[in-house]
Amino acid sequence: MKIDTPKIPEDLTERRFTDIFYEEDPEFEMCMITDSEFANEVLERVRLYKTVIKNCNFTNTDFSRIDLTDVRFENCDLSNTNLGNASMNRVEFLNCKLLGSSLTESYIGNTRFRKSILNMVAFGNSKLEKVIFDEAALESADLFNCKLKKVEFLSCNLNGASFEGTPLKGIDISSSDFDSLVVSIENLKGCMVSTSQAIKFASLLGLNIRQ
Repeated sequence: MKIDTPKIPEDLTERRFTDIFYEEDPEFEMCMITDSEFANEVLERVRLYKTVIKNCNFTNTDFSRIDLTDVRFENCDLSNTNLGNASMNRVEFLNCKLLGSSLTESYIGNTRFRKSILNMVAFGNSKLEKVIFDEAALESADLFNCKLKKVEFLSCNLNGASFEGTPLKGIDISSSDFDSLVVSIENLKGCMVSTSQAIKFASLLGLNIRQ
């Protein structure tokens, strides 16, 4: 699946993330932000455009209603961060940690999570469109009542993930691993699975498969 990648110019202004407190509006555009410490802060309705963020720590920060367009995060820690009601388009998370973060009631489009940790992330009531989870860890992630359109899980760890109330029609999870998954049978219709996964689902139904 092809998704739109962030459109980021080469000529970026170097900033520290704490500089955002001195802006008239909490926004950065065409910036390179490296090695910033921004943990345990509250900053709602942040707007980031055409910006690269590397090696930064945002743990336990409230970024609710954040607006991200053409942004790339590299080697950042966003664990336990509140990103609820976010709007994302053309965003990449590369080698990032979002352990226990909230992305509920968000729109996430043209976004790639590559080699990132999203264990226990809450995506509840969000719309994900053209999203690729690429070698991502999604253990015990909660995708309750989400709308998934053109979403791929490539070689991910989905163990214990919950898709309750989320239809998986047209979604391919065949290359990903899990021992258990929370999903209803009606929402599994049209989901693409591997042979071994099909056997796991069949055993959950109580079928006794003979080989």
